Amino acid sequence: MKKALAQNPNLLRTLIGLSLTLIFMLSYAVYGATVSPNYYIYETDAKNTEFNEIELDKQVINNQTYWTAVVETDAQNLTWVNMTVEDLATGAIIKLSNTAKLYSHQFLGVEDAKVTVDGEKVDFRCSEHCQFSDTIEIEAEESSIELRSLTSTNPARRSNGTVYADDIQEAEEEARKEIDYLHGSTQLLIQILEPGNKSIQPVIQIQTVNEEFSSIEVYSIDAATEFLWALAAVVGCFSMVLIPSFTVYFAARAKDKKREEKLRLAQSESADE
Repeated sequence: MKKALAQNPNLLRTLIGLSLTLIFMLSYAVYGATVSPNYYIYETDAKNTEFNEIELDKQVINNQTYWTAVVETDAQNLTWVNMTVEDLATGAIIKLSNTAKLYSHQFLGVEDAKVTVDGEKVDFRCSEHCQFSDTIEIEAEESSIELRSLTSTNPARRSNGTVYADDIQEAEEEARKEIDYLHGSTQLLIQILEPGNKSIQPVIQIQTVNEEFSSIEVYSIDAATEFLWALAAVVGCFSMVLIPSFTVYFAARAKDKKREEKLRLAQSESADE
């Protein structure tokens, strides 16, 4: 550091100038991202439809009770299909069928769910762990069960999302394309098999969710906060470089002063003699 300063007396001024230049560039980058971004955030409205009073057809075959029902749904932008069944006999088999297929898993909709893969616990992801089938089958261990299913694992079709575009009109078009979806089948076939001649009809509730475009806005950030973070990063980086260098420099300067002082005293004593 001492040699560098000796060769370039304006080194400190140069470092300060570089720091200010970097701060200016970061400030401009934050400003540019705030004023003219190309990312837009869209939101959707979820329309919940509930089917509560579902009549079941009953058949008794070989001392087993078969309950069946068909529910018509709105296939436009259909995302969730959830079913709750109560008053079930232990060991009852429940089937939910749709010819366009559904994604399902026992952990679907469970927050922070973990699944075991190759002996290790990993985060549950429907895109990787859900079963995609035209029939979902569950055996009831209690008197009630809850079944959740999705028509698609694409998160852009549900809730909020982000698109990249040159302007807000193009962004809205892209957002509507992401959301637009027609499920291939509107019918849900419900089948319940219970042991014995069961006289009490199971109570079924089905909830479907249809998403539609709601609004879109440009993605924005807090310029002041981002600038402070950028400034802190610059100061921290330069501090990591400059503080050790200047510590070494000032230590060397102090050592040189001590030597000069000793030399001056020795010269003074020689002159007195």
